[in-house]
Amino acid sequence: MQTIPFPDPGRPDTRSTTRFMLWVGRQQWRTQVLGMLAGMAWMLAIALVPAAVGKGVDDGIVPGDLGGLVRWALVLIGLGAICAVTAAIRHYFAVYNWLFASYRGAQLTAQGAERAGPALTRTMPSGEVVAVFANDVMRLGGLYDVMGRFSGAVVSYAVVGAILLAASPALGWLVLLGGPVMLASLSLIVRPLQRRQARQREEAGRLTTLGADTVAGLRVLRGIGGEQTFLRRYEQQSARVRERGFQVAGIQAALDSAEVLIPGIFVVLVTWLGAREAVTGDITAGQLVAFYGYTAFLTMPLQTAIEVVDRGIRAQIAAGKMLRVMAVQPDHDAARPSTVPVPPADADLVDPLSGTVIRGGLLTAIVSARPEESSAVADRLGRHGPGPHQTTWGGVRLDDLSIADVRRHVVVSEPDPRLFTGVLREQLSGHANGRPSADGTGGGHADREVLAALTTASALDVLDAVADGLDGTVEERGRSYSGGQRQRLALSRALLTEAPVLVLVEPTSAVDAHTEARIAGRLAEHRRGRTTVVTTVSPLLLGQADEVVVLEDGLVTLTGTHRELLDHPAYRHIVIRGEEDDQ
Repeated sequence: MQTIPFPDPGRPDTRSTTRFMLWVGRQQWRTQVLGMLAGMAWMLAIALVPAAVGKGVDDGIVPGDLGGLVRWALVLIGLGAICAVTAAIRHYFAVYNWLFASYRGAQLTAQGAERAGPALTRTMPSGEVVAVFANDVMRLGGLYDVMGRFSGAVVSYAVVGAILLAASPALGWLVLLGGPVMLASLSLIVRPLQRRQARQREEAGRLTTLGADTVAGLRVLRGIGGEQTFLRRYEQQSARVRERGFQVAGIQAALDSAEVLIPGIFVVLVTWLGAREAVTGDITAGQLVAFYGYTAFLTMPLQTAIEVVDRGIRAQIAAGKMLRVMAVQPDHDAARPSTVPVPPADADLVDPLSGTVIRGGLLTAIVSARPEESSAVADRLGRHGPGPHQTTWGGVRLDDLSIADVRRHVVVSEPDPRLFTGVLREQLSGHANGRPSADGTGGGHADREVLAALTTASALDVLDAVADGLDGTVEERGRSYSGGQRQRLALSRALLTEAPVLVLVEPTSAVDAHTEARIAGRLAEHRRGRTTVVTTVSPLLLGQADEVVVLEDGLVTLTGTHRELLDHPAYRHIVIRGEEDDQ
């Protein structure tokens, strides 16, 4: 028995949605085949029931032969037993194939999202990505759920047609040729339905994106009184989704109606022809009873075939959305190995684009009147964003190192703290168990290390807000914490990486002056001897820096200590303005 998630979900064929869907089916071909065999046995057992009933009438009831009646009654019992057993087996494999196809697709899509990184949300709206995982992966699996029944439908349809052909050529050819012709007529419905479902899926993705953005920025919206504006936007997008839904509903209703109409037409035609032949004496009474049973049975394979068409459309649209996520190219090739050795931890970092030089082992502050300029330098120091990058570390270009080596040795903490649902200890340590292993290797951090980082970030008060301390649960996006608490937790998490080079972007912008003063002194001590970069305009942090780099128009214009640079009007203006903004 396989387990989920898969150790290796495989390398999918992404050349087209059809190839991808076939590839997914091949990955579980054994259970697909077993499900199909069970489906064939199950539906054939049902299909043969009318034949057994007809034989019971002709061989037992009509001649009054008790032995013949008992014999065919036992056959019916046997068919019922086969039907019950194979139905359970078929259902087991149907659910198995549905779940494993869905989760394989989800795992592949998740790998694509992880590989793409920040490039994903630049390429696709976040709501569209959420909708892929919330809806599309299950719709993909739904196609493999029905394949067992579909194979049974095809085989049983052919068997019933052959039985009818042997008894009555007219009825046999009606079933064998008429059914496929009627199903082929569904192409008039399928293509418009596929287009309309795709358009509705696009609009629903936009609605999800708009809702997520609105919820994330609700506090800001209330601050500027913009709730009604965004409410109107949401209403307008909801109306577009509803309109697309109405367009889909008409075609979907036609397909659902065909599920009843096509089998119904067969029931009428087969019943009419069978009754005529019974009246003329061309078929026996038992055959007439069997024909009525066949007409009732034929609704199953025909409805199953129509259901496969419907699920196939949904699965193809879903596969297209999943392939879109997988096709997003990352900013960096994660598989490319380093072509040079990793530089020493105390090596200098140089950003040629701005002229910034970060001396190894020191605490360096980057100051700019425009925060986006210093943030851009921080991103380049950590090789964030699309390349190429000219930043060097110890004379080695970051582009010549693997992205894994860069991320392991150079950590950039973003200004927007992101917390996820889970145990607080895990949020800080970045490991599933949050504790070191018994032999001291692997795993997370000891509690004393976590508490030391929280102390440096002046975040011990956060533990008082969690019922179970480090074992307490962080709510979604850390919404139970204030902005300052989230920022200090993010700083603690960054410190626990113990990165040789740590780049902090505005790490104290959401805290008060007293807290900031404590953090500034503790941060300098905590990171002493290791390369640390802070982008800030806070005099409290600047006063603790070993060196300050001043940017104007994205270029370095001044370097020195905070005390030395206070003699320069341009620097003094930036710092004083930053101090006024904090107040």
